[in-house]
Amino acid sequence: MERIDLRKNDELRKINITRDFTKYAEGSVLIECGNTKVICNATVEEKVPPFKKETGEGWVTAEYSMLPRATATRNSRDINKLKQNQRSVEIQRLIGRALRASIDFKVLGERTITIDCDVIQADGGTRTASITGGFAALAIACEKLVKDGIIEKSPIVTPVTAISVGIVDGEPLLDLCYEEDSRADVDMNIIMTGEGNFVEVQGTGENGTFNKGELLKLIDLAEKGNSELLKKVREVVEF
Repeated sequence: MERIDLRKNDELRKINITRDFTKYAEGSVLIECGNTKVICNATVEEKVPPFKKETGEGWVTAEYSMLPRATATRNSRDINKLKQNQRSVEIQRLIGRALRASIDFKVLGERTITIDCDVIQADGGTRTASITGGFAALAIACEKLVKDGIIEKSPIVTPVTAISVGIVDGEPLLDLCYEEDSRADVDMNIIMTGEGNFVEVQGTGENGTFNKGELLKLIDLAEKGNSELLKKVREVVEF
């Protein structure tokens, strides 16, 4: 099949990560994956949730939101509905779980780093872009903690990146844009560490089933994509 943007089946969209995108956050990036654009800000606070008090350990959490005109039609802000969108809740929990895999909480100490992921333009893969950009922002914030003498060394133990894969018209594809994702037979998000271990695999047969051979092909694509994403992250932050 010919992809809508003429990419090869195993080719990422153009990736750009802009460091220090905002002024005030301890860590900040704008991550662009094709037409998907997400601002990721990391905030460091000298407090922890109740279950972490007096443990000597810190915490990492995340929030996710999509701006009203991030998509082709306007979506109402959550505040207008007096409750958070359930999709946003599910995604921010995923981001938090993924990023916690990268941190040594004892080295971080009793402080919390919150990663805010705000989608300003969506064209598929917003959750995976948020994880990759969120890790970059997290690493920058940890870098600042060391530079400011607040902690002795970075608590980052491994980088974390994420990418989408799927089967569209019978073809395994890497990094689905919205048009591909919306008609995919199989849709999958795969989160990996720098060592090639898996943090989480979310896979669904949206319009059919998939066999073991197809699953392995998708995993191979995700390994390739995450390896390339890791190189992009290393261009903006050391860890």
